[in-house]
Amino acid sequence: MRRAYWTTTAIVVGECAVGGTMDLFELAPFYPMLIDLGYPSYLSPILGGAKLAAAVVIAVPGLPRLKEWAYAGVLINMLGAAASNGAAHKYSGMVAPAAFAVLALASWATRPRSRKLLAGEPGRQAAEQLPAAHGVQDHDR
Repeated sequence: MRRAYWTTTAIVVGECAVGGTMDLFELAPFYPMLIDLGYPSYLSPILGGAKLAAAVVIAVPGLPRLKEWAYAGVLINMLGAAASNGAAHKYSGMVAPAAFAVLALASWATRPRSRKLLAGEPGRQAAEQLPAAHGVQDHDR
């Protein structure tokens, strides 16, 4: 399981770092594809910055809550790229982003306990306090 995590994570982090840099500097092949799909040019550096941030957050130890967001962002980006290519009838353009989405999901699913957001983590209590906002009094707990 550990080998699967590190293998898939290295690929995901590498793709985010390389793809993010290419997006940030509006380099081929991603920038021309983005424009060809009808997206505005200003989206490229935004995606690039987000991908680079995700690469760092996923790679470094700790930051379990940010890791959840980073994985979600990578998955949304990759599924969005696959869907955009499909909507434009560029079916061969769906393969790579769909494959990276699967790898990101595999990395997330096989991550070690030390990289997961656990029930006892700080910040989790805020979600557990939600009933208080819906009329549950302190003496009812």
